[in-house]
Amino acid sequence: MQAASPARLYATAVGAVLTIVGIIGFFYSSDFGSPGNVDDMFGIFAVNGWDNVLHLATGLLGLAAAAYAARTYALALGLLYVVAALWGFIIGSGDAILGLFPVDTADNVLHLILGAVGLAAGAASPQTAGARPAPA
Repeated sequence: MQAASPARLYATAVGAVLTIVGIIGFFYSSDFGSPGNVDDMFGIFAVNGWDNVLHLATGLLGLAAAAYAARTYALALGLLYVVAALWGFIIGSGDAILGLFPVDTADNVLHLILGAVGLAAGAASPQTAGARPAPA
């Protein structure tokens, strides 16, 4: 089990928030179209069924990874969210990534922040003992 680290805090906090957001999102839109019926969660963030499943899956993965693979989770999710933010900024507000995941400016800004914080948390956390090379 990893000691407390920025990556573990990120995996726990972001994992919990994404899990809750994934569940709440289904109350706004549970349509699995392409992108189908998109609704604004809290009047700000565009969501649909695919978006909710992605949030739920990455949130639960973060909660599971917090104890054993927090650094890997923080770096991987950070990279995923930075790519999603840049992709979202390129295609523009009101469109959908891969025709499935709706994005708007608020989503893109939040994804960029979550991504940057994840990359920073992963970089600020030491590698686990098993990943270090054995002394000669």
